[in-house]
Amino acid sequence: MNYVSIILLFTSVIIGAALVEIIKVKKNNKIRLLLTFSGAYLLSVSVLHLLPVIFTYDSHRYIGIYVLFGFLIQIILDHFSKGIEHGHGHFRNRQIIPFSVVISLCLHAFLEGIPLAGQLHNHAHNALLTGVVLHKLPVAIVLMTLFVQSNIGKKRSYALLLIFATMSPLGVLTGELFTTLVNYQNEIMAIVIGVFLHISTTILFESSTDHKFSLQKILIIITAILISIFSV
Repeated sequence: MNYVSIILLFTSVIIGAALVEIIKVKKNNKIRLLLTFSGAYLLSVSVLHLLPVIFTYDSHRYIGIYVLFGFLIQIILDHFSKGIEHGHGHFRNRQIIPFSVVISLCLHAFLEGIPLAGQLHNHAHNALLTGVVLHKLPVAIVLMTLFVQSNIGKKRSYALLLIFATMSPLGVLTGELFTTLVNYQNEIMAIVIGVFLHISTTILFESSTDHKFSLQKILIIITAILISIFSV
């Protein structure tokens, strides 16, 4: 059982929520910079570590269809989650959190966890785990901020957050328990890569005003890429 992955995935969400409650972190420029870093790291991890793995173990050209399918899945999930996966909450009324948002986020988190239970090489597993953890932290901050601004109450906010926090670990457990999923590991990984490609590129462009990158953001992107390159 991959206890380390489960603990890290769960605590990343709890830490994000705690930052909102303890030090009153709000959706500001610092969060945008964190999102930029996570987006650049996700993109780098996908291109440098994950794509080579699926094409090494499955040279069949149709594996690329699963990548595109993952990209499409995230477009659909993004429609219901209102963009929280990439750090935005496009709600007409911020005092009401649509139930579809939580469901979409949970499906997204669950899907990310499944490949972490497979027989990945250590460097690919660690790169994927780090990318997911770095991505979930700012998402948890945005989600908890929206809960605080809404009228759903603290008890319900914490309950929904705990459900979200358990979804990626549940994905890992599902992959561990249902061993037949190992036979489809490449396909599942390809779908997750497609999800990552959508999220990362959207983050990089939406976190920049008028799609222009400041020197600070360019340096952050370069740093994230370099960390990904040397984290083999």
